Amino acid sequence: MVSANREMVVYCFDTLVAHYNDEPVPPPAFDEGQHPLFVTWKKVVNGYEPRLRGCIGTLSARGIVNGFKDYALTSALRDHRFPPIQAKELPFLQCTVSILTNYENAANYLDWEVGKHGIIIEFTDPDNNTKRSATYLPDVAAQEGWTTVEAIDSLMRKAGYRGAITASVRNRIRLTRYQSTLFTMHFSDYVNYVKTTRGAAPSVAGLKAY
Repeated sequence: MVSANREMVVYCFDTLVAHYNDEPVPPPAFDEGQHPLFVTWKKVVNGYEPRLRGCIGTLSARGIVNGFKDYALTSALRDHRFPPIQAKELPFLQCTVSILTNYENAANYLDWEVGKHGIIIEFTDPDNNTKRSATYLPDVAAQEGWTTVEAIDSLMRKAGYRGAITASVRNRIRLTRYQSTLFTMHFSDYVNYVKTTRGAAPSVAGLKAY
């Protein structure tokens, strides 16, 4: 099984840096494979808790080389919840790559463990018969300090449901649980990695040298 690793995060940073420099992306230092994946960007300022700046991926298997390249940019620049990440934010960024594994159909909406499983919910909105779905990666509920029910209720809102959340509405949910491997790296660690492996630090037009 392929696990998320440092080289995958480096490739995501490489992709974003190349975008700002309008240059080709250096080739990846990991092997191709077919997996569902996500790229998450967070911003760390003045020692405060990292703040989400973008998170987009796919729940279906795809080639991870182009997958990380595509979603590194999509999550950084086109997550509609946030303004696009600017080059000047690079020094404050941390990137997490996730590779999703072990998809299982759950018995009900409570049949999963906080801190172990990511969840996909699918349900029909009782107010307008709209089909709704959303996912949280395995680390989200634990980081937020949620119980299983709190995570479900939050995810229903993320899916666009605006009605009253009751036990009967929760019981409409079809839940798929999954697990993931992930790797997180801050921009400063990326800079050090590039210095060590390529002999010079990455540079971005308009930013000071590292």
